[in-house]
Amino acid sequence: QVQVVESGGGLVQPGGSLRLSCAASLSVGSINAMDWYRQAPGKQREWVAGVARRGDTHYADSVKGRFTISRDNAKNTVHLQMNSVKSEDTAVYYCYVQILTYGTNWEEKYMDYWGKGTLVTVSS
Repeated sequence: QVQVVESGGGLVQPGGSLRLSCAASLSVGSINAMDWYRQAPGKQREWVAGVARRGDTHYADSVKGRFTISRDNAKNTVHLQMNSVKSEDTAVYYCYVQILTYGTNWEEKYMDYWGKGTLVTVSS
């Protein structure tokens, strides 16, 4: 029904830049929220940034001013531009997509989908 695929991870030097992309394919419903999460080795998954359908963006304090999230509603894609990366940005980055559908009585239903993740390694 819904597939979420990340791309763009890799090795980047401290202070460098990297752009992550996520594409969602769906047969029903529409995409509501699109977010990026990350999980560093030995740590819990944490929220990084999110963008609402209208374009409102939000960032974790740890990435504010360095990362930029954007989305293309026509293409069902979301991107994360990572600038001035630090070693602590090393993690597997996951794309999260929230799908909105409607029930038989037109009640709103939300479903959550995750990609399999893309590894970002910041190292010299």
